[in-house]
Amino acid sequence: MSRNICVCLKPQSLTEAHKEQIRKTAEETGFTPHFFSEDELDAAAACLQECEVLFAHSPQLLRRAPATLKWYCCAYAGVDPYCKNDGIFANPDCILTNSNVYGVTIAEHVTMVFLMMLRRMPEYIEIVRNRRWDNQLPIRSIYGNTFTILGTGNIGQEVASRLRGMGAAKIVGVSRSGKAVPGFDEVLPISQLNEVLKNAHNLIMALPGTPETIGLLNRERIAMLPQGAYVVNVGRGTAVDQSALMDALESGHLAGAALDVMDPEPLPVDHPLWSAKNLIITPHVSGNMTLDYTCNAIVDSFCADLKRYAANQPLKNVVNRQLGY
Repeated sequence: MSRNICVCLKPQSLTEAHKEQIRKTAEETGFTPHFFSEDELDAAAACLQECEVLFAHSPQLLRRAPATLKWYCCAYAGVDPYCKNDGIFANPDCILTNSNVYGVTIAEHVTMVFLMMLRRMPEYIEIVRNRRWDNQLPIRSIYGNTFTILGTGNIGQEVASRLRGMGAAKIVGVSRSGKAVPGFDEVLPISQLNEVLKNAHNLIMALPGTPETIGLLNRERIAMLPQGAYVVNVGRGTAVDQSALMDALESGHLAGAALDVMDPEPLPVDHPLWSAKNLIITPHVSGNMTLDYTCNAIVDSFCADLKRYAANQPLKNVVNRQLGY
């Protein structure tokens, strides 16, 4: 009897070449894949009743999965929707993995917004829009600068690599354990966050959405940051006290900030963040499945894990649902 896989992803992120790659790997491992787009949830849910593997990013579809589902491969890196409520899995022993390959595209986004802020691009855009020729705004550089990254996983490591390549003088990581990670000059435990923030002139947040990270950068901790610091958040919007961030931008305590993630999302049209001073907003685009490299890596990762799954070997990027990552 054939073992079935339900694949349900956005059509623009799963090319015919990707489908053929999955078909070939499935055939080699004794599986049959069935492909659906995200606007075919009912058809996908019907097929899913006979599948033991689901490759998707859809809490709605997962809720309709049977207790016979054994492995859910999430096509995204963020898995907080699947960890907040264990009841989303009909089978409590279902393996959850994520696609931990978004570091390259998110690191490019972080580099872009930091260069925009350090080189005062939002202000120069406004100057040019008003047809003025003011060109003496003081700028800063990645070269010779220090950076602090909250989160030392795939995203944090890729960010550190690019900053190092552009001449960053020191890169400090912060993680739950404080365990050393290649690419960082030092990694400190989250228990030392308050001390770390006092020297965090350029703060990058790449944290998962867990109960421990909610409100992590609160009003008190924002005040600990050096005068003129920059903040970039590409993790989860719930990690930042947005009201306190806006106050710090307005007062000039923070020189600028860039948010790719917010709370709530989508951001309401009348939300005060839209008009906050010295703030770059992007609508959660840093890690989308729009870069070819990302889409290829996601499929490569799934196919490699499918071979391990068929051989009863441990899978990569297994998520601990209690920890949230």
